[in-house]
Amino acid sequence: MLPSLWELSYDDAAHPSAVSAATATASRAGQLTLISFIVVVLLGGSNFVAVRFSNQELDPFWGAGLRFCLAAALFVLFVVLRRLRWPRGRQLWMTAGYGIVTFTLSYALMYWALVEVTAGIAAVVLAMVPLLTPFLAAAHKLERLSGRALIGATIAFAGVVWMTIGPDGLVLPLSGLIAILLAAISVAEGVVLSKTVAFNHPAVTNAVAMSFGSVLMLAVSAVAGETWQIPQETDSLVAVIYLVLFGSIALFVLSLLVVRTWAASAMAYAFVLFPVVALLLEAWLADVPLTAKIMVGAILVMTGVWIGALRGSLRRVVSSE
Repeated sequence: MLPSLWELSYDDAAHPSAVSAATATASRAGQLTLISFIVVVLLGGSNFVAVRFSNQELDPFWGAGLRFCLAAALFVLFVVLRRLRWPRGRQLWMTAGYGIVTFTLSYALMYWALVEVTAGIAAVVLAMVPLLTPFLAAAHKLERLSGRALIGATIAFAGVVWMTIGPDGLVLPLSGLIAILLAAISVAEGVVLSKTVAFNHPAVTNAVAMSFGSVLMLAVSAVAGETWQIPQETDSLVAVIYLVLFGSIALFVLSLLVVRTWAASAMAYAFVLFPVVALLLEAWLADVPLTAKIMVGAILVMTGVWIGALRGSLRRVVSSE
């Protein structure tokens, strides 16, 4: 943890070289964190598009299970090499429960929804996660629900309805929309549950949670009668490799760097920026048009999230410990 200039002793402060070194170190750390946050936004927004490409060849539950099996194996290898402590007893089952909610339920819904809706629409709906989290935290009696959250939720929901319903009725598939809304709720629940597994090393949490989550995802795939195959087409193969190495491992590592240096609320801003990346990238790679209807809906959703969950917290985002 980097010391602030105020933590330097009187004797150290008497030496300009010590002050200059501390200032330079803090500056480099701040720049690295900012770059990491930008990369997190790019990777997170790109994930939606990569899943769409993966779904073109692979059945959705199998694609998600394959992704997290490979990512879990890499995390397990890291934990073994570092000789980190594995959770046992109640801690093990709590971590497993977190993994089932985060890596089975939410991603099963998300992958399935991305067969029906575009990556941009999915990213816009998932941007509601920071807004849904206070509702679930209140349900768990961890915090009180504010009137501002209710106002923000109303505006965000209006944005989703705006994108969904046209003059002649539903524009988006209702099943896909419901699935991505349930995925957003599951992701928010995972955020709340993540507080209950803070006793683990983060790599251990992901090794255990992804292992349980991916195995259960494969079970869901088997029950659904999906075909298990290794991707053969270039687009889907590149998408799976990207999702394992960058969309899972790199995204997690960089997110950890950001939350260790900035306030935890910083990651909420990443969720709000994901749709920008997803919409632009999908328009470029998949020729999905950026319509005025989608853009207005996205702005309404992000405005609702800002009012209900993020307004007033910006000053805490770059506060270093």
